[in-house]
Amino acid sequence: MNKLFTASVLALATASTAFAQDLPQAGSTWFTDGQATIETMLAKQANTGRALNVILFVADGNGVASNYMNRMWAGQQEGGMGDDYVQPFEAFPELALVKTYNINAQTPDSAPTAGAMNTGVKQRFNLINLGENAVHDDCSTVAGNELTLFSELMTQAGKSVGAVTSARLTHATPAAVYAKTANRNWEDAVPEGCTAQKDIASQLVDAMKAGTLDVALGGGARYFVPEGTETPNGGQGGRADGVNLVEMAREAGIDIIADKAELDALDGSKPVLGLIADSHAAYEADRAETEPSLADMTKRAIELLSTNENGFYLEVESGRVDHANHATNAKRAMIDGKAFADAVAMADEMTDDADTLIIVTADHEHAIAMNGYCGRGTPIDGLCFDVAQTGILHTDEPVLAADGKPYTVVGYLNGASSVLVEQEDGTFAAPDGRPDLTQEQAQDIDYTQQVLIPKDSESHSGVDVALYAKGPWAHLFDGTVEQNYIFHVMDYAVNAGE
Repeated sequence: MNKLFTASVLALATASTAFAQDLPQAGSTWFTDGQATIETMLAKQANTGRALNVILFVADGNGVASNYMNRMWAGQQEGGMGDDYVQPFEAFPELALVKTYNINAQTPDSAPTAGAMNTGVKQRFNLINLGENAVHDDCSTVAGNELTLFSELMTQAGKSVGAVTSARLTHATPAAVYAKTANRNWEDAVPEGCTAQKDIASQLVDAMKAGTLDVALGGGARYFVPEGTETPNGGQGGRADGVNLVEMAREAGIDIIADKAELDALDGSKPVLGLIADSHAAYEADRAETEPSLADMTKRAIELLSTNENGFYLEVESGRVDHANHATNAKRAMIDGKAFADAVAMADEMTDDADTLIIVTADHEHAIAMNGYCGRGTPIDGLCFDVAQTGILHTDEPVLAADGKPYTVVGYLNGASSVLVEQEDGTFAAPDGRPDLTQEQAQDIDYTQQVLIPKDSESHSGVDVALYAKGPWAHLFDGTVEQNYIFHVMDYAVNAGE
């Protein structure tokens, strides 16, 4: 390399701060914000203390694209443009991208992705916490393939364990905290002759009785009581085997709660099983005041678990972000995304960065994308409006596709709301093209996006998801990592210095 050129580069680097201050754009807010960010990054100090507590937040199906629309929604609800809004966890100091594939699946399922985070190894599609030699739907392959869980390690260390979800407690992500099963759908029954494992609901109660799970809050009450028996929240049970797990739990000294009032009234002297809905909890947009929000459950779980001076492990899942995306109902997904962010903010406020490792991530992404060249401030839940030639805000004219019709900002590649409709001969076509669409229709809470490929339910995507972290050893998250690596950071953080 030319010596004169090298010397010039070094001189420029040495004088970069002064040089930057002399630039004509130095007075711009964008410029000064960039300089402030540099100062923040230079001041970062790695936290190498031992983690007393670990909180793993999983927004199910909330990949980078889903997270983007949640950010836009939250920011626009506060009167801003949306794109410059910062969600609580987006201010966390550490960031990584996570590869989510399963052992045998390029596009992942929630069961093995959650299992990877709770065991340290990737797993097979539709299985939970079984090794790679286990086979989906084959009970005979369970024995000898059971994996040790992070919750079990934490129990051995004297810590308390909790699982909070807006889905069923027996659903894939929360089940990964305590269950081992050859089929994620064996929530209340296993096949005849299967003696190697119990159904997931029974495993939950067994874990609580054994002290491996101390607080469990979510839906799924129908899987805990027999058919014809009333659930704690007034619904109907669905177990065909006649087993009443709620009564078994009560007899074992476990408190059962079914609504927000009962959750708030707990004295914390016993383990807690919260069954707030027969199936999944309500979407945040539809939630009644009697039903606790995800933030409510997160707050109470931390209060209950914090009574253990040895610390705790808590997994919190926003399950209904995933369900709304499967339904191509972007607006409900965004609203549940905001509820998730509120829960993260609650946990951050209640804990100390010095001794609590908080990880915020997703298990997978969806087949979702943001459409078109939209002007700033375009409502993320509506039509794409054109870029203005002057000023900042978008024009009031929607961007039109080649068919002369507007389209929404948020789109999905596949799903039940396909513009292709089954014809009498069994083929799929759109004889009249895409339906026309108004802003009022697009922003309706029940609107489902126009998609191309017809499917009963929109699919996941294999695209990487983001991870945000703070607290002890959070700096170990960097670059692009495998999903099972999350376990290893959590395990290292609670054992650092031993």
